[in-house]
Amino acid sequence: MKFEILTIFPDFFRGPLDYGIVRRARETGLIEIGIHDLRAFAHDRHRTVDDRPFGGGEGMVLKPEPIFECLESLAVAPGDRRAGHRVLESVVLLSPQGELFTQKLAQAMMSCQRILLICGRYEGVDERVAEHLADREISVGDFVLSGGELGAAIIVDTMTRLVPGALGNAASSQQESFTMGSSQSEAKLAGEPPSSTCSSGGLLDYPHYTRPAEFRGMRVPEVLVNGNHEEIRQWRRRSALRKTLRHRPDLLRETILSAEDRKLLAESEYE
Repeated sequence: MKFEILTIFPDFFRGPLDYGIVRRARETGLIEIGIHDLRAFAHDRHRTVDDRPFGGGEGMVLKPEPIFECLESLAVAPGDRRAGHRVLESVVLLSPQGELFTQKLAQAMMSCQRILLICGRYEGVDERVAEHLADREISVGDFVLSGGELGAAIIVDTMTRLVPGALGNAASSQQESFTMGSSQSEAKLAGEPPSSTCSSGGLLDYPHYTRPAEFRGMRVPEVLVNGNHEEIRQWRRRSALRKTLRHRPDLLRETILSAEDRKLLAESEYE
C-alpha cells in the first residue's frame, strides 16, 4: 500500500511517521509514503498557495492550482475521469466537514492500493478540490485542528496496523477496540481451537493486566489467573460490554449482540 501526502509543511512528517509500526512497515516494504510539498507547485515568486475567498470573510483558503498540479504529477486525473480506478486508489481531503474517520472506514479503505491525502490548512480548501478531485472528505473528530497534517498521520498509522504483516501478532488487531472481527462462536464453527481471547466486535477492548499479580494492594482479578479459558472469555466479554456501556453507549446501537451479550449487558446494568 502507498500513501501520498500533500501538504505545505512536509517537515511535519519527519517525526510522526519515523517511529514504531509505521517505521518498521516502511523499512520492510509493506507500505510506502510519499510527502509532497504543495509550494513546489506554486509558480509565483513567493510560492503562494493560499488566497482570500470570493465574497469576503476572515482567513485564507488554499488555492486549487497547486493541488491539482501536484495530483496530476502523480498521475491522478480529476475524479470524473478516473471512476474506473477508484477501487485501486482514493483521494481524501482532510476537512472538519468530512465524514468521521472510524475503524470501520479504515477497514473499508484497505481495498485501495494507493491513498492520497490532501492536508487542508487555514480556513479550508477551494471547493473545486472537493468537488472534482477528492473521492471523499474525512474528519478525524468533531473539533478543528490547524491543518490536516495530524489527521493524515492518524490515518496512515491506523491503516498501517491493518496491513498484513505490519503487526508482530496478526491477531492483535482483531482484539482492539472498535474492530469488527469474527466472534468466538464463528471461530468454533470454523474448527479453530478454543481461545480465551475474542475480537472486540465493535465494542471497546476489555481490560488488560500484567505482572505482578498484586501491586500496592491492587490485585489482578482472580478469574484471569485460574486457567479456565471459558471463564476468562466470559469475563473479558462482560468487561468489554461494561466499559462500552459506561464510556461509549452509542457503540452498542451499532453492534450485533448475541443472546449471551444481552444477558451479560443486562447483568451489568443492575450491578
